Amino acid sequence: MKFDRLVIITGLSGSGKSLAANCFEDMGYYCVDNLPIRLIPVFIDLITRSPGDIRQVALVIDIREGSFLRDFPEILDQIRKHDLDVQVLFFEATTETLIRRFSETRRPHPLASASLEDGIQREREILRPIRERADKIIESSAFNVHELRTYLLDNFSEQSRTGSLFIAVLSFGYKYGLPPEADLLFDVRFVPNPHFVEALRPKTGLDPEVAAYLEAIEDYRQYFQMVFSMLLFLVPRFVKEGKTYLTIGIGCTGGRHRSVSMAQKLGEELARQGYRVKTTHRDLWKT
Repeated sequence: MKFDRLVIITGLSGSGKSLAANCFEDMGYYCVDNLPIRLIPVFIDLITRSPGDIRQVALVIDIREGSFLRDFPEILDQIRKHDLDVQVLFFEATTETLIRRFSETRRPHPLASASLEDGIQREREILRPIRERADKIIESSAFNVHELRTYLLDNFSEQSRTGSLFIAVLSFGYKYGLPPEADLLFDVRFVPNPHFVEALRPKTGLDPEVAAYLEAIEDYRQYFQMVFSMLLFLVPRFVKEGKTYLTIGIGCTGGRHRSVSMAQKLGEELARQGYRVKTTHRDLWKT
């Protein structure tokens, strides 16, 4: 059995790295927490040369590395020269979410000398070069622990690697920020907003009345067909290049009507094409 996959888990304190490590361990990965960065090439060389049943490895790297974090880009370049599937996952969350999580757990932030918020901001700046080298940015604010675990299993389990491409369709509201995990973004804010129709305002894009209202708009129908046709062109080519997951973001102003309806329909149509699809609505119940 050949060692062929390395996942590096990194990101902000409190953003879900520990849960991710546990999840990867459950998926059969050999997990190592806080291995010194300079020892990673040595570790990989030892596993590659040694006979055994370690095929997939997950390493957790975070702010505990201190000044050695500056060596990460150089070490990553060395690692990528090996015959390995290397993925760098960067976990992050909003400052408000991180403050709440640290308050709930009552654990100290590693950089919180003056205030928790200052510590979080310092950590963001220190980790920025690593974030820029990440293959996947996972924004965990909208996930609870069960949803984050499901997301990781859907995207990184053996089934997701050997099966067809896994597609995540995500509706969101621009007023709440862009989803950093999205590979493709489509904007439906040009479509008339059901929010301004009194009978539709309390409803959502999951309600048939809202879907019918949007389907009656020619621009909406044409736009959906163009987006769907583009995806039918792109997805097989992503599969051919070996991509195992794709996140499609559909955004409107508040993430409650237009983007929800379009994301829901898009997910259904892609599923009919035989793809594994999960549709989620990030901002559906926000006000």
